[in-house]
Amino acid sequence: MDVNEALEFADRLVYIKTGKHLTDLERKVFVGSWSGQTYEVIYPDNPEYIEKSVGYKLWQKLTKALEEKVTKKTVQGAIERAFQRQRRVVISHWNYDLDRRLACYFYNEILNAGHEAFVLDVDAIATYSQPFGSWLVQIDRELERCDCILLLLSPQAAVSEMAMAELRQVREFQEQRGDRSKPMIISIQINFPPNLLLNPDLRIDLQGSYQLNWQSPADTTHLLQTLLNLLQANYPFGAKYPTLTDNLFSENAAPAPFAPPVPMPPGSLAPLPVAEPELPKGLVPLDSVFYVERIPYEAQCYEEVLHPGSLIRIKAPRQMGKTSLMSRILRYANEKGYQRVSLNFQYADQQVFMDLGQFLRWFCNLVARKLQLAQTIEDYWMDTFGSKDNCTNYFEDCVLPAIDTGLVMGLDEIDRMFQYPEIADDFLSLLRAWHEDAKSGDNYSLLWRKLRLVVVHSTEVYIPLDVNRSPFNVGLSVELPEFSPEQVQDLARRHGLSWQTTEIEALMAMVGGHPYLVRLALYAIARQHITLNKLLETAPTEEGIYGDHLRYHLWHLRQHPELETALYQVLMTSHSITLDSEQKFKLLSFGLVKIEGNGVTPRCELYRLYFRDRTTSQRQQENPR
Repeated sequence: MDVNEALEFADRLVYIKTGKHLTDLERKVFVGSWSGQTYEVIYPDNPEYIEKSVGYKLWQKLTKALEEKVTKKTVQGAIERAFQRQRRVVISHWNYDLDRRLACYFYNEILNAGHEAFVLDVDAIATYSQPFGSWLVQIDRELERCDCILLLLSPQAAVSEMAMAELRQVREFQEQRGDRSKPMIISIQINFPPNLLLNPDLRIDLQGSYQLNWQSPADTTHLLQTLLNLLQANYPFGAKYPTLTDNLFSENAAPAPFAPPVPMPPGSLAPLPVAEPELPKGLVPLDSVFYVERIPYEAQCYEEVLHPGSLIRIKAPRQMGKTSLMSRILRYANEKGYQRVSLNFQYADQQVFMDLGQFLRWFCNLVARKLQLAQTIEDYWMDTFGSKDNCTNYFEDCVLPAIDTGLVMGLDEIDRMFQYPEIADDFLSLLRAWHEDAKSGDNYSLLWRKLRLVVVHSTEVYIPLDVNRSPFNVGLSVELPEFSPEQVQDLARRHGLSWQTTEIEALMAMVGGHPYLVRLALYAIARQHITLNKLLETAPTEEGIYGDHLRYHLWHLRQHPELETALYQVLMTSHSITLDSEQKFKLLSFGLVKIEGNGVTPRCELYRLYFRDRTTSQRQQENPR
């Protein structure tokens, strides 16, 4: 720690405690004392005044700020100890009044405790007055440098795509460091109703973190003390902190209810909602009345999954309903007596994909755990055989013999593997081999006929695969389309909205039949949070209901400049254009473009308007005249 860094650190601590910065003379005394100079050397004109007045007041201020006795001789050790105790904290919150007030409170108290803090408003993250990408660089830098991220999760933030992207990035930093304790993750759920479940992806990413609840102002002091204790102790990941509890709020504090059901005027012919409107947040629950059956694909999948050794491939961009369909196929098979296993490749740590043997061990272990098999893979894994042979033997000797009828295995987000071509090539060819083994007619064929595969992915396979070894050109292929006008109208009725063709056409002119965008609009309107006219007016802006969704996409585009450039080319033309294959497939997987003829166009008017403004303004900043 050099003298300038120490001086600024000391000045900040003093300012936090007193509201005043160090004077010029106090700074001079600090620098000289840090360097071991005497008062005579520091200020030869009047060393006695400097020692008994300026120096005395300086050491008193630092004693108060550091909460330990500080003198000229001990200042360096005291500052270094305080600096080592200091933690960098990123406070992430949603742009609502309560969230902002709590973020401001925690920010000030964290500073008062001698730590550093940075406030990140996930609902107003993109400020385009800054140079290209500068806001993203700042956020990445703060997340990478921080020791702790404090997530303030109101019910709105708990379904925020930006909040989940931010948390996923923190997890990636942890994996890169090989340390799941830095940054430490602390989440505070604000006014959560008791029946509100977190988004499944968010639940996974929060596993092992410290999770607290805030239900009333009476909880604030307790939560602050818990937070400061955790920062001071710097507890490692997974450690049990004795005062940490999920029940820190007052027993008399009533949870904040959802907005009331939509009132219907007397004599209204509007249909009654079939259930309380449901905020879309990923997988549509199996018992949800707002799930839209994908005709005729759903019936085709139900028929195919009963065939021995079958393979079903479901492809669609993100948020189009792939996982919801897969979960229903697995439920249908289970009702027919088959066992089911669902694996999501997004939940695998990055290090899992570094080596084929490590990946296949993870895969086998996860299947065994979900099927509650007693045998461990160590009993079946032999160094004399290759990893693919070991994995196949484990299924033939342990997994499939334990299944009486059949096993349906759902592999979700399998395109995560495309980032690791060598691992992907080996694993995907293994799936193809298992599918072919079910038709071979040998002794093992009966075993492999028990296995049914449901493979879910968001994009075309842009890595080179031998057509004879790829699982993407066999089995039943399902590419989910957008909702039709008839499906949107039926969904509107389920939300209690008496919409005619005019309203349906107006909404679809903005968002098309995109399932997530349609459902979010119907939810907000049914809850009377916004009118259709206001929704359409503000849709492609930061204040609109799609602001978080759009910022999430912008976040990812800024991390992949080549994709932003490709999208810019698409937006600047009135007709479909041809892109590089990999860029096209990635933009398709994001759901930002759709195929038209031999080229691509923006998926909907919402994306055209929002990203055209952002990419154009950034181009102008990069290339001013």
